[in-house]
Amino acid sequence: MIHEELQHLQQLANKVTKKMDFLEQENHALRQRVGSLLEELQEKEESLEYFKNQIKISKIVNNIPVENMASAELRNRIDNYIKEIDKIITYLSE
Repeated sequence: MIHEELQHLQQLANKVTKKMDFLEQENHALRQRVGSLLEELQEKEESLEYFKNQIKISKIVNNIPVENMASAELRNRIDNYIKEIDKIITYLSE
């Protein structure tokens, strides 16, 4: 009788141990997933900031008064620099 109860308790202890191991593995996997999602979120926030800055720069370039040919040329050069920087950033991101 006592022997049977001890065996039953041992079986329950084994089940609890297996369940704890499973939950620890699941917890570890979820923590890794959360970490990777946080990294991905950070990258997307950085991209968003970059695009916000790009929009601001474009607005500045568009607001430069075109009074003469030198200003128009300056605007075009700045625009071309922005495009080149975008290409470089895209290349480096790959």
